[in-house]
Amino acid sequence: MTKLRLAIVRQKYRPDGGAERFISRALEALDSDQLDLNIITRSWQGTPNPAWHLHICNPAKWGRISRERGFARAARACWEREQFDIVQSHERIAGCDIFRAGDGVHRVWLEQRARIVSPWQRLSPYHRYVLQAEAEMFNAPTLKAVICNSEMVKQDILRHFSLDAGRIHVIHNAIDSSRFQPATDALRQAARQQLTLPQAATVMIYVGSGFERKGLKAAIEAVARSDRYLIVVGQDKHLSRYQQLASQLNCSDRLRFVGVQQDVQPFYHAADALLLPTLYDPFPNVVLEAMACGLPVITSTGCGGAEFITAGQEGFVCDALDIRALSEAVNAIPPLSRDSAMGEAARRRILPFGPQRLAQSLTSLYQQVLNTR
Repeated sequence: MTKLRLAIVRQKYRPDGGAERFISRALEALDSDQLDLNIITRSWQGTPNPAWHLHICNPAKWGRISRERGFARAARACWEREQFDIVQSHERIAGCDIFRAGDGVHRVWLEQRARIVSPWQRLSPYHRYVLQAEAEMFNAPTLKAVICNSEMVKQDILRHFSLDAGRIHVIHNAIDSSRFQPATDALRQAARQQLTLPQAATVMIYVGSGFERKGLKAAIEAVARSDRYLIVVGQDKHLSRYQQLASQLNCSDRLRFVGVQQDVQPFYHAADALLLPTLYDPFPNVVLEAMACGLPVITSTGCGGAEFITAGQEGFVCDALDIRALSEAVNAIPPLSRDSAMGEAARRRILPFGPQRLAQSLTSLYQQVLNTR
């Protein structure tokens, strides 16, 4: 049987990135005798599987627009030259067979961002370029299917582009629930000791780089109105701004900034809930990871992960900027050591979403796309 030559396009592979983890899990789940896996990328950090074929497209760049446009041209030239059976792009590049909308709809992100930035910051030449590239990609006659990781993004696409709903497939990210496990009492105690967190405290965890988008300001303001602690995992060039905010709100002593972590699980083990009031996020992997670790989740209406949460059962969903509602949710979370019912419900909710389910969904989609050729 001839192998299916599949190309996956991602400009920059970063091991701690959500899209990259989707790609790794998908490729590992799909890795079989029937598939010839190719990655078109500018740079790949980490060690790829030796069975995958890397195609490095790294043209010179002189700024953000030049970077995006240059990679798009080089990637397209690569896939046209190689004549792959299916091209699945994780970047907004017209001409692919399948687009994975891992970053959602740029126009919707800009609408949400407009709520927190001044008017002159709203529409830079870069954002105009992305909007144009996105429109060209969605309108390209070659586009056969779109993968969304949440129903929210599917609705966003249908609202802004004239795509047939049948071509938009919601395929949720995979989570390895045997790897991400709830903490034992001993692990919880050790993790808290490491972070100098009181054993009896109720602790929130925030995980995500790019603090403005992921809602760290709102998370700090919500925690400031309570006696809860907050672990911040991630990085941002404006880190000091958030440390100052915590200081102004007199809650610095209850915050732990720990930077980017290769293994976040010990930090989940120190916490009682995930707090992620993100402005716009298609479906962050951290929601699945936290739920697998038995943590309830407080997130926003602009997060695709909200569709896995029924208020009061697996956590709470609030508007990203509603500090009062967020702080009420933070205060409503009981310590896991006293009541783990919400955490157990959260873990139950994600158990069906393993790598095999992802592999089956993708294999079936690829078959559909091949049949339309």
